[in-house]
Amino acid sequence: MISVHDVGQQQALGDLNRFRQAFYDCLTTRTDGLFELADAVLCTDGPVRTLVGLSLAPEHRRGHGGLYDAINNGRIEINRLRTALATLPLPRAADGRLVLAVDVSPWLRPDANTCPDRSFCHTYGRGKNEHRMIPGWPYSIVAALETGRTSWTALLDAIRLLPGADLAAVTTSQIRDVVHRLIAAGQWHDDDPEILVVLDAGYDAPRVSPTCWATSPSRSWAGCGRTGCYVGRPHPACTTPTAASQPSTGPSSSSAPRTPGAPRTRRPAPTPGCTATPQPSRGTGRIPG
Repeated sequence: MISVHDVGQQQALGDLNRFRQAFYDCLTTRTDGLFELADAVLCTDGPVRTLVGLSLAPEHRRGHGGLYDAINNGRIEINRLRTALATLPLPRAADGRLVLAVDVSPWLRPDANTCPDRSFCHTYGRGKNEHRMIPGWPYSIVAALETGRTSWTALLDAIRLLPGADLAAVTTSQIRDVVHRLIAAGQWHDDDPEILVVLDAGYDAPRVSPTCWATSPSRSWAGCGRTGCYVGRPHPACTTPTAASQPSTGPSSSSAPRTPGAPRTRRPAPTPGCTATPQPSRGTGRIPG
């Protein structure tokens, strides 16, 4: 259901059956139409190019009119679905630790001029290997990572980022809510290894980590940002807003032109209690639920 490495087919089928029932209960309006539409999306061979094509799938037992009615008038309780996802068997690391990854993935909508709240999404390798800004909907996604060389993940949450959204604030709240749901679902207990949260270098981890630590039942956090790496409980001086923990409003000192003959600006010494290291390739955070 979640991983190709699952052992015990009967248990996997039982988990799948329970989740299908939980997902069905999350649908509050046009329940059967939405449920069959979800089955059609999952079971149709090849990419889904048109909605009307899904009505031809054997799993969708209604006409194309019922399909559009389910999309236009159907309703789903998102919070109930998030709770159901948190109760599923989740992949873990070799030591039994939950590893959560947070990243932004865009749903590109360049031709949907009437769709509200579109943003410019940074894309890679489009056209002649160019990086372009294309209108679309960016989503912040949290997933539980699988171990080994596999692309399988267990998606736990997705939030659409509105234009001008504060990514650090959204990420902090999202991680906290996911961890709370995992605790409520019995996925983490006091004697379990701390949950590892993985962020890429695009996140302002020195700004995210103290806030997340202070507003969630976490005991330690390791965050890596542009200027250093902070491990363990944040030192009080580390939680004070600094130039490294606030969004940049102008060119940095490293990129600003220097007057010939002027002395070079020396980096400030690390704050006592904070460990500064060279910039890593990604940021990580440890949260024990």
